[in-house]
Amino acid sequence: MSPRQRPLSLSERSRLDPFVVATGDASPRDQRDLMERPFFSLAKAKRTSPIHYQAGDIRVEVFAVPEHGMATIWDADILIWAASQIVEAANLGFQTSRFLRFTPYQLLTAIGRQTGSRDYRLLKGALARLQSTVIRTTIRNGEHWRRQQFSWINEWGECTTRDGRVEGMEFVLPDWLYRGVIDRSLVLAIDPAYFRLTGGIERWLYRVARKHAGRQPAGWTFEIPHLHAKSGSQARVSDFAIDIRRIVARQPLPGYRLALERTGRQERLHIRPINLSTGPVDGVVDAIGTSGANGIGISGVAGSGLRARKSQLTLWPETAIPSLNLESNKDSNFLLERGDGGKPPRGRRSARS
Repeated sequence: MSPRQRPLSLSERSRLDPFVVATGDASPRDQRDLMERPFFSLAKAKRTSPIHYQAGDIRVEVFAVPEHGMATIWDADILIWAASQIVEAANLGFQTSRFLRFTPYQLLTAIGRQTGSRDYRLLKGALARLQSTVIRTTIRNGEHWRRQQFSWINEWGECTTRDGRVEGMEFVLPDWLYRGVIDRSLVLAIDPAYFRLTGGIERWLYRVARKHAGRQPAGWTFEIPHLHAKSGSQARVSDFAIDIRRIVARQPLPGYRLALERTGRQERLHIRPINLSTGPVDGVVDAIGTSGANGIGISGVAGSGLRARKSQLTLWPETAIPSLNLESNKDSNFLLERGDGGKPPRGRRSARS
């Protein structure tokens, strides 16, 4: 091999232009598909047993490796943060990428975590679980594709100083998730108080409430066995029902009121919105951008949370980010749920989230 020849790199980071996340807050947004299907473990203990879920033609399978275990619903905060940053940037006319560069401090503070050395270690553990967890699903499958398989993070890395201090991090999102974020019809704003929820089931239940009950005054009703199936919980249905009753007694979900209804031996959970703090997230993100910005290095953006010119990641050079490759999506998730146990109260035809 001559000195000028180099082996081909298999890293996606070598082929993608980075989206550098600058200092600033972005309103939290969640991806609809992730909000209502059992994609994550709800337990803090390591889970290695797979999740198998099917409802009509929708299938979700999640597999974990023994070394790391399955990605948890707390690990999913990283994906929510990434989606929030991408949507915020697109709203301001910046072009984005599924290759994100950021500081650990930015991510941890945005999702309500501490920033000590232990928290940085936990962050790296979460990234390892997100990368090693394998998902197979028929959701948003293309015209000629029956099923897609991916991990929540394709690859990730750290940028350190000579003394070993972590100055920046980066990861690459899978195309399936990225397309589900840049399609604005598949994104919902969530309450920042979500990150303060401590229980796995109550976190999952908030996402279900936000997705299905939305802002409908009448809310949405679920049978308890159906909720159990949608959660992917390893608990027995009876134990899961006890957990739901405890959550109803505490009423911890921001913006929603929970009530149990019983008809004979059948128990249902009624979710109704109250005092919602989230604003509407409608319309489709323009892949090219509408503000006239020429890339990520544009100065003078007021209140954007995206900084012009220099990133605080000083070890990385700035690069231009190419335009996006969008695919249309005709899938309506809430309509797929009919006949699946979840339904709006009488008089309501569908969930407007």
